[in-house]
Amino acid sequence: MSTSPARTRRKPAAAPAPAVRYDVRMASLGGHRFGVQIRIEQPAATQRVSLPAWIPGSYLIREFARHLLPMHAAQGRTERACTQIDKSTWDIDCDPRRPLVLRYEVYAFDNSVRTAWLDSERGFFNGSSLLLRVHGHEEAPHELTVHAPRERRDWQLATAMTPVDIDAQGFGRYQAADYAELIDHPVELGTFWRGDFTAGGVPHRFVVAGAPASFDGARLLRDAQKICEAAIRFWHGAGKPPFKHYLFMLNAVGEGYGGLEHRASTALICARRDLPRHDSPASAARVGDGYVTLLGLISHEYFHAWNVKRLRPAEFTRYDYQSENYTRLLWFFEGFTSYYDDLLLRRAGLIDDAAYLKLLTKTINQVLQAPGRHVQSVAQASFDAWVRYYRPDENTPNSTISYYTKGALVALCFDLTLRAEGRTTLGDVMRALWRRCAGGPMTEGDFADTLAELAGRRFDTEIADWVHGTGELPLRGLLEAQGVRVLEEPSQLAQTLGLRVAEDNGITLKVVLDGGAAADAGLAAGDEWLGVELPAEKPGTPAAWRLTRLDELPLYAGAARRVTALVARDKRLLRLPLALPEKSTTWRLAPTDSSTEAPTWPGR
Repeated sequence: MSTSPARTRRKPAAAPAPAVRYDVRMASLGGHRFGVQIRIEQPAATQRVSLPAWIPGSYLIREFARHLLPMHAAQGRTERACTQIDKSTWDIDCDPRRPLVLRYEVYAFDNSVRTAWLDSERGFFNGSSLLLRVHGHEEAPHELTVHAPRERRDWQLATAMTPVDIDAQGFGRYQAADYAELIDHPVELGTFWRGDFTAGGVPHRFVVAGAPASFDGARLLRDAQKICEAAIRFWHGAGKPPFKHYLFMLNAVGEGYGGLEHRASTALICARRDLPRHDSPASAARVGDGYVTLLGLISHEYFHAWNVKRLRPAEFTRYDYQSENYTRLLWFFEGFTSYYDDLLLRRAGLIDDAAYLKLLTKTINQVLQAPGRHVQSVAQASFDAWVRYYRPDENTPNSTISYYTKGALVALCFDLTLRAEGRTTLGDVMRALWRRCAGGPMTEGDFADTLAELAGRRFDTEIADWVHGTGELPLRGLLEAQGVRVLEEPSQLAQTLGLRVAEDNGITLKVVLDGGAAADAGLAAGDEWLGVELPAEKPGTPAAWRLTRLDELPLYAGAARRVTALVARDKRLLRLPLALPEKSTTWRLAPTDSSTEAPTWPGR
């Protein structure tokens, strides 16, 4: 494990001649524009090119072509016309006997893991945001050359793409076997911190942009190494992972969270306050929840290197980059990954049983507090990801359920059921699926058949109820059978009322949950809750109070069970009768000696 400086220059590697060559420069740091040149050695007479409309792993049509500035095409000194066919596709009529060169710029100012960013301090891009697909040449070798900005000679470059001829700072030529691989290797640019370690006999690198002086890089490397070793053991025992090297790219920002998986790397974003600091306690279980959340994110995206990047839905065998790619299996690929991300933290020794059960409690309550779990199954939620999960609105908790959180609980139910029956575990099923599908495309039928083969019975009823149904999962019974205590505690006031609110300069309703007291009263998302009016019990008692925070409601309501909510909606003042419900409850899981010592406990 080390935090070594930049690499020495790599010698050119023998590789097939590329059919398409991309040349990327920083056209304007201040203007946030990348400059791209594409050279097509043997173009078609009418050469079609297009830019993806979405990026695998993030299921939303993002229209990356809206950031592409005018394109110019030429063969030698002969200009060629670029005819736009649709929002992201162009045709160029040309001489197929001569190389075709395209030039354009791309505006890059989205500081996320999904697109591209460029300013005077940092650069980042996914190929799906910058690099046009050359139709007819998708399966041929592609070459990418990235040039250092003249203004910032101190910048470095990090990517998991195969280098061909690069300098000490990582700039130069890289090669991919095809277009799909080309855009599956994001590129990080800047003056980032870097370190490395080995896991499973494979080199891993970590780069961090935006880290403050207090950042403890050695701690992050140690903990990430433990996560990677736990994941590799999960899938392969003492064997090696299916990649020759792996790269973590973490962008630390003021506020932010997220990650996107790739075949040999991941792009991550976190808040700077969540990074480990030199003054942090030695145990992750004793530091803030933010760092544990970051470790869970690292675990999640790393697990995806197996579960969705290789073992993947049959519908994702070959991506259509221009439109939605539907699957009903995200409950498996995102949900099961979400189950194992925290579980592997426990197995790696980074959190204890109490901390793990706290994370599991949070997931359970997120599902139990969403009325949409009775409306849409996780299979249908997977299919609707393009229009629901990635386009949330005020009614989302009422109309759908997260395939991440409920999918994780479905995994928990399968795992605990299998362990209770004593013949196998969900981990055994995952590894058998990997072998059955050769680490490639799979169907729900593959999962069902593998379950049956290892467990000695069919699970068709459970799949129908838990995956395709909208009833409650048998969580309490399965957990208690493992010795886990399920405690019920009073909910927060907002949940008791059936609300989610923002309290910046007053109370604004963000979500009104179906079946709750707020919904019965007629409150709506967007309402500003100004105050509360009470029946006057005796002369001189104020009948109305101004509310600035929701927790003031019990103070002013006292013993009253019925009040009038005073709200503003579309400039109108409304008086809405509100029946205050009895206290609702939320779950809290607690370990017992019988659970943490049991040989079937998943954390073991």
